[in-house]
Amino acid sequence: MVQQSKAIGVDIGGTKIAAGLVDSAGRIVRQLRRETPKSDAQTVERTIVDLVTELSAGEAGIPVGVGAAGWMDAAGENVLFSPHLAWRNEPVRARLRDLMGAEVTLVNDADAAGWAEYRFGAARAESDVVCLTLGTGIGGAMILGGEVYRGRFGVAGEFGHQVIVPGGHRCACGNRGCWEQYASGNALGRDGAELVRSGSPVAHNLIAAVNGAPEEVTGAIVTRLAAEGDPACRDLISEMGQWLGLGIANLSAVLDPGMIVIGGGLGAASAQLVATADESYRKTLSGRGYRPYAVVAQAQLGAEAGLIGAADLARRNHNTD
Repeated sequence: MVQQSKAIGVDIGGTKIAAGLVDSAGRIVRQLRRETPKSDAQTVERTIVDLVTELSAGEAGIPVGVGAAGWMDAAGENVLFSPHLAWRNEPVRARLRDLMGAEVTLVNDADAAGWAEYRFGAARAESDVVCLTLGTGIGGAMILGGEVYRGRFGVAGEFGHQVIVPGGHRCACGNRGCWEQYASGNALGRDGAELVRSGSPVAHNLIAAVNGAPEEVTGAIVTRLAAEGDPACRDLISEMGQWLGLGIANLSAVLDPGMIVIGGGLGAASAQLVATADESYRKTLSGRGYRPYAVVAQAQLGAEAGLIGAADLARRNHNTD
């Protein structure tokens, strides 16, 4: 088979669908964006086909990788569940393949982003990597022995739902005390809102930023003010970093990776968070002082990591068929 140097990656988010033509070095040659249709899953699939058709410009045989939030089955054929879309045990890969007449690789969006960091970003020199995507919650990917690891049933990597505080904050998954309730954008926004609600004078910058309305506080606002040097927001980031490092230590005790890459919107925006998490991880890792530490690093590829990784996985699958 002739090696295919180009591939198309599609990254489906709750508000936008990003697609790009990506070369073999992980560079985006051309990129398009559309709003994510709110009507039904079939409209989303037609939007994907339209984007791929425009990017391929009539050239046949370009492999396509599609990354979406949710659980894929182990074979990468069906979306078992997607939080943003009405996909419930749907044969999405076969439908897209039939619609566009091209080979399609269906992947979890966090796996795609993690693969991109492994191939072209922060983890290029490492074979065993855990990637965390910090946003509304905590997503994750594992690259073990140079391969994406999804577990027996395809749904591994739900790191955010390890319980670290029994009986703690209620999580949307139904449990209490999940990691993402203490180390995510939502958690940071909740803690910032609590500070605003208290009326504390130390929070005067945060109070001013939201005009005194605690419901307007988001993790992004806290992160921005912390980066600008606001002491109260820096304290919130530091506290979150402690929780993040604790969870990383748990993952390292189980998986023993060589590197932990922290990305997603929140991870990419705060070098302070990554540094604090590293410090906390080193203080809480089991057997510390008698074993190597993983490198804790900030992701490098930003918001495009998902489509880059999806494209590269599609190219890899196509060239090894």
